[in-house]
Amino acid sequence: MKNFQDKVAVITGGASGLGREFAKRAAGLGMKLVLADVQQDALDATRAELEGEGAQVLAMICDVRKGEQVQALADATMARYGAVHLVFNNAGVGSGGLIWENSEADWEWVLGVNLWGVIHGVRIFTKLMLDCAKDDPQYEGHIVNTASMAGLLNAPTMGVYNVSKHAVVSLTETLYQDLQLVEAPVGASVLCPYFVPTGISQSHRNRPEDVKMTGGPTASQKAAQAMTVKAVESGKVSAGDVAQITFDAIRDGQFYIYSHPGALGNVGERMDEIVKGINPGDPYKAAPHIRDMLRAKMKG
Repeated sequence: MKNFQDKVAVITGGASGLGREFAKRAAGLGMKLVLADVQQDALDATRAELEGEGAQVLAMICDVRKGEQVQALADATMARYGAVHLVFNNAGVGSGGLIWENSEADWEWVLGVNLWGVIHGVRIFTKLMLDCAKDDPQYEGHIVNTASMAGLLNAPTMGVYNVSKHAVVSLTETLYQDLQLVEAPVGASVLCPYFVPTGISQSHRNRPEDVKMTGGPTASQKAAQAMTVKAVESGKVSAGDVAQITFDAIRDGQFYIYSHPGALGNVGERMDEIVKGINPGDPYKAAPHIRDMLRAKMKG
């Protein structure tokens, strides 16, 4: 996708973090915006900011776990703009702790947002984009699914999140291959950011009642939360930087998008272990003090 002017971008999780920066970058390129989020106050603030800068914005509350709400988002997009060209399936949440300590509600919440949100976005918007392409010989489209470096690695105390993001990588690679198979004028990319200062470490603020946490967090969940907050808040690559990297990748037709290419050495080691049938290595080999801190926190 080369031309963004007057095209339509749909962004889930669009009120804060990466989604908000995607929206700002898209508006700067002259795109019309559709922002979806579950947090009304943040959604209102982001819409007001962008409209104040002259952007056209449709903002909707949308729980991406629910297919009917994603369908309503698509219907509203078509009613307002008549087309969609760029989709960011970006909404995401996090939950940590030892994997056997995660409750059924933890799994339902994280997989509901991180995986089912992308599934709904792909199954609804891809068909819509292909229909748009039938009516426009010059049509260009692109879908970006937000995964994580946790979709390529498996750090301890991040099991639910890891599973969700590995699935998004697989889903997006398959989407790319399917689009190539039918020679569609729609591209696909998977975004795998590392630790970027966003609000994801505080995503429990928007955890719905139907999947609320029952009982207090375990020691491992408290430790995982503390370590995640520290890692995210100390990130040196900003959400704005990631937005710029992402739009450059869309323009270049690049599939894998990384915020921290230096972390790919760990991915290479993991792939080598898989090919050679070697047991998974120590993820903290280069930084044993992090493992020691995590263990200490879990012990109280």
